Parts: sequence; structure tokens; C-alpha cells
Amino acid sequence: MTSRHMKQQTIVTLDLEGVLVPEIWIAFAEKTGIPELRRTTRDEPDYDVLMKGRLQILDAHGLKLPDIQQVIGTLSPMEGANAFLDELRSITQVIILSDTFAEFAQPLMRQLAWPTIFCHQLDVAPDGRIVDYKLRQPNQKQKSVAAFKALNYRVIAAGDSFNDTTMLGEADVGFFFHAPASIQTQFPQFQPFDDYGELLAAMKAVL
Repeated sequence: MTSRHMKQQTIVTLDLEGVLVPEIWIAFAEKTGIPELRRTTRDEPDYDVLMKGRLQILDAHGLKLPDIQQVIGTLSPMEGANAFLDELRSITQVIILSDTFAEFAQPLMRQLAWPTIFCHQLDVAPDGRIVDYKLRQPNQKQKSVAAFKALNYRVIAAGDSFNDTTMLGEADVGFFFHAPASIQTQFPQFQPFDDYGELLAAMKAVL
């Protein structure tokens, strides 16, 4: 079995926001001047609580999907993200596992040269109001990694938030990237990085 074939038996799974692109809700909070929308999965471990709170805030301020998409259209990948992702995809398969929504992700995926992404969907009314959200399934990041392992793949994962920790724990090797110190302290088993070059070197070492 060749070295190249061995590398094809590994999948890297990455979070999206905070790892490859800016946090969408923080950018939207800054645009709208609504500080409550700055709360993310770095602050709230319960995703259902977080999203229900966000939808209540949107309704209270009369904000709709096109308002959010307009802000997303102004965002770009984080500095170095494209080069990191291109190099990683040249040596192994990469799948983005995100708790964002398809309606948010498309402009960002275009800028990242269309990597594969597993994410959720929004329930949007004809007038653009976000009525609800539809999870692909609860804890989809961890379950996706478990499914890849069941297919006999070795999984290397990287993320930055509470909602990534089950993915990192399920993976054969898990890393933090740009994770707040408070989360790193709670999960010291995951080696933290803040530089793409260092993360790439760590991943290459275990691929």
C-alpha cells in the first residue's frame, strides 16, 4: 500500500466560523449595534438555547434573512485560511462540519474554493423572516466523525468552541484553533494553536 493511498484513508474535519472565517453573528451584531447577538457557541454550550435567543432578538428588531446575508456578503476568509485549506486539501480529504446554515454559508464557500460542508438549514417565511431552524441532526459534528470512523477513516479534527468539543473527542486526534483560554482550560486534552502554519504542521505529523 502506497504512502499516497494511506493519506487518502484520513479525513480532516474543520469547524468553519472562528477557524476559517469570521464569526457571522458577531459581524452582524457589529453591523446592527445589537450586543446580544455577539453571543456565540464560545459563550453558550447549549446550541438550542443560543439559536432560540437569536431568533427572538431578530423578531424583536424586525431583522430578516436578507439583512444577515447582506453582512455575510462583506466577509472574507481569515488571513491565511485559503492557503491553509489549499495545502491541507492537497494531502488529505477535508470536510467542514459547521453549525451554521446553508443560507449563510454559500458566499463563504465560494471564497474558499467550494470545500465540502455539512451544516443545517433555516425555515424562512416568504417575507424573509427566519421562522425556525432545522438541525441536520443533534450533535451532527460528533455523529459525522463517528460515521467516518465507521467507514474505516482516521479522523483529525480542529475547532474553537464548546460545540466542537464532542467532534474533537470523537476524532482520533483533536486540536483547538483560536479557542478562547476559558475553553482551553476546560478541555486541556486538546492541543491549542493560533497559527495556521503550526496547526498544519501538527496535522501533517499525525496524518
